[in-house]
Amino acid sequence: MSRNGAPRFVPFAYGFRPFFLFALAYAFVAIVAWLLIRRFQELPLATLPPQMWHAHEMLFGFIGAAIAGFLLTAVPSWTGARGFAGWPLAALSAVWLAGRIAFAFGASLPVEAIAAIELLFLPCLAAFIAPPLLRSLNRNTFVLGVLTLLWLLDGLYLIALAKGDIVHATRAIYGGIDLVLILLTVIGGRIVPAFTANALRSRGETVTVRSTRALEVIVIGAMVVLAIVDFFRPSGWPVAAVAGIAAIAHVVRLSGWHIRRSFAQPIVWILHAAYAWLPIGLALRCLYLLWGFDWAAHWLHALTMGAASTMIVAVITRAALGHTGRALEVHRSVAIAYVLLLLATLVRVFGGVVLPYESSVWIAGGLWVVTFAVLLVRYVPILLLPRVDRRPG
Repeated sequence: MSRNGAPRFVPFAYGFRPFFLFALAYAFVAIVAWLLIRRFQELPLATLPPQMWHAHEMLFGFIGAAIAGFLLTAVPSWTGARGFAGWPLAALSAVWLAGRIAFAFGASLPVEAIAAIELLFLPCLAAFIAPPLLRSLNRNTFVLGVLTLLWLLDGLYLIALAKGDIVHATRAIYGGIDLVLILLTVIGGRIVPAFTANALRSRGETVTVRSTRALEVIVIGAMVVLAIVDFFRPSGWPVAAVAGIAAIAHVVRLSGWHIRRSFAQPIVWILHAAYAWLPIGLALRCLYLLWGFDWAAHWLHALTMGAASTMIVAVITRAALGHTGRALEVHRSVAIAYVLLLLATLVRVFGGVVLPYESSVWIAGGLWVVTFAVLLVRYVPILLLPRVDRRPG
């Protein structure tokens, strides 16, 4: 407690606080662990190769925490409901953490025990946000469907883990990534132009966001079709064709968001940079599947590191400021972290063209670790300490 009786630390005062902190910390810890696993050739899972641990923990651990923090903060704003806080939020945080501990001991724990712990989190998260969404008949109620599908895919992964079935484990991971990209397409399609327009208007500039309902239907529809085709036939010309169409649609969409006018503010241009990786990754996938270009082989990291992870960083660094009463201006060190993250992605996606593959992995991993170390230094106090305006939350 502080001298006036107010709490000194408030990690469970609002939904974004624990889960944004978890996301930043686990992005750091999981990649350090992954680099050590590669270096010492450890087997973190008993029946699947090490890269399947890495894929699962980045998707359901890191990205899962970020999604939770976003939804627990956005749903009260969307519906006008009371924010999530206190011991229920602490309990939900413990459930997420238990899942990460279970996978940390994945090589020695029975799969049944891992599944019993891991599969608790997403239903608990859905139970938090479902009542206000359903009561208000909010247009964002579709996120409950996304969480349900993610949970089913996590279950498929655990069944594959029990059987040592890398094919279905991979299918579960790809399906989960596709769902995250759909979420990014829908939510990113709202916040990127809105935040850009707000920033430009604050500078006295006239702004008109260019888009059409037809374009929005095509962009979102293409991503949904891609997820369906990808689940049943993840290689070959059908998925390549849909990925190519989606890439073109995303480029057209992004072109209407004043990307060139956003460069003055890092907190704005990082949103555009994150979204731009989405069509880049889809185009690389199309080119690799159709013509087998070696330089396009790492399209998956363009979508996961480039689009999903960079958008997570962009949203966390902005939302944490806004929801703690701070000005929407990032520190210079955070802007540098943005650049480092983009460099990490470039090296991971294209570095193997000019460097030995293992070197590109280590350089990209090192840049990633430094990025999140910087972000943790800047944002741990913001996420743990009370709002600067002394309001609750």
